[in-house]
Amino acid sequence: MEITLTHLTKELTGPFILSVTAFLLAMLLTPVYTFAAYRYKFWKKQRKTSTTGEALSVFTKLHADKFKRNIPTMAGMVFVTSIAIVSLFNLNRGQTWLPLAALLGGAVVGLIDDLINIRGEGKGVAGMRSGLKFMSITAIGLVLGWFFFVKLGIDIIHIPFLGDWAAGWLIVPLFGFAVVATGNAVNISDGLDGLAGGLVSVAYGAFGIIAILQGQFMLAGFCFTVVGALLSYLWFNIFPARFFMGDVGSFALGASLGVVAMLTNTLFLLPVIGFVFVIEAGSSLIQIFSKKVFKHKIFLSAPIHHHLEATGWPETKITMRFWVIAYVMAFLGVLAAVAGGSI
Repeated sequence: MEITLTHLTKELTGPFILSVTAFLLAMLLTPVYTFAAYRYKFWKKQRKTSTTGEALSVFTKLHADKFKRNIPTMAGMVFVTSIAIVSLFNLNRGQTWLPLAALLGGAVVGLIDDLINIRGEGKGVAGMRSGLKFMSITAIGLVLGWFFFVKLGIDIIHIPFLGDWAAGWLIVPLFGFAVVATGNAVNISDGLDGLAGGLVSVAYGAFGIIAILQGQFMLAGFCFTVVGALLSYLWFNIFPARFFMGDVGSFALGASLGVVAMLTNTLFLLPVIGFVFVIEAGSSLIQIFSKKVFKHKIFLSAPIHHHLEATGWPETKITMRFWVIAYVMAFLGVLAAVAGGSI
């Protein structure tokens, strides 16, 4: 079917309105969150030990001043709430139910983790045990993957430039992997003021463009709803941050981003569009592996944004350069989607 300029303009109006509405709603909700955060002291507590158990001496030195300021966490509740409310006007079984469910499911897991952290009930006040978080996100991913396969009847994975692969029931664990991997990668990337928020907004913007080119305008509306809400968050989170999104925000955004990649059938382009997330998560995995196997650190501190900090890079320079890389890779990802047959 030929898409005329008039038809395209009409279809794009909806995503634009949703994005602006999410931005304005998040701006209105931010003072409410801020009052509660300072009234009930949602202070994020500094981690004392790494995943492998040793003291985080480099990280502690780098961020000592930041934690002295008592910066509240769980600001992700603002954009999660805004996205959820706006998405009520954009519900579609095949396009928006799953990413919204992933957003809310990831938010619940992250919220529990944040509450344990601010109340100091977890070991080393880090939050939930990593194994429990992993199992929780995995369960969410597999349940949504089952819905994707059984209820929506989708079992095809597109491999750019090669064609389609009929995965059958394997689509369920692949779906779960996308949710878990992206959820954790975004969470790992949330370590500098404005870093994760900027990276995620670029990724959702790229997938929103892909969804438009595929004619999935309601999914595009969801993506741009996220972008709009995140722009409000970034207004307050860029250096020096007024608050942090917390795990409630990072797990919600990451889990939902993995679902969006599956719905646009661009799973193999997710590492391209989310290239910085891959580097961030990869650097942490390399560091853990090296310490456990070789008893030696590859990076001064992991993930890599902390390593760059430790070598003397200013926080703002790291953030902005990572944003630039994200924009370049997002452009390449959209280009690969078009050239590789995903559109």
